[in-house]
Amino acid sequence: MSVLQNIWPLLLMFVIFYFLLIRPQQKRQKNVQQMQSALKKGDKVVTIGGMHGLVDAIDESQVVVRSTDGSKLTFDRNAIREVRSVD
Repeated sequence: MSVLQNIWPLLLMFVIFYFLLIRPQQKRQKNVQQMQSALKKGDKVVTIGGMHGLVDAIDESQVVVRSTDGSKLTFDRNAIREVRSVD
């Protein structure tokens, strides 16, 4: 019985960490992966570096983003932070 009493606080701490830290991070990661897999030509995006532009071309691992001055830059899909709605 003493062993169970010693392990109980450790188990409780693990459950608390799971619901406060691990689970929300997994949800955020899942949402980011869904957003990156749903990218399509014409989407208005922001990269992790802060560059805003439109998706000009896309393949399995890379995205070509056209900026407002017309230049085209190639990024990995993982470099896309968010998709903005077209104004």
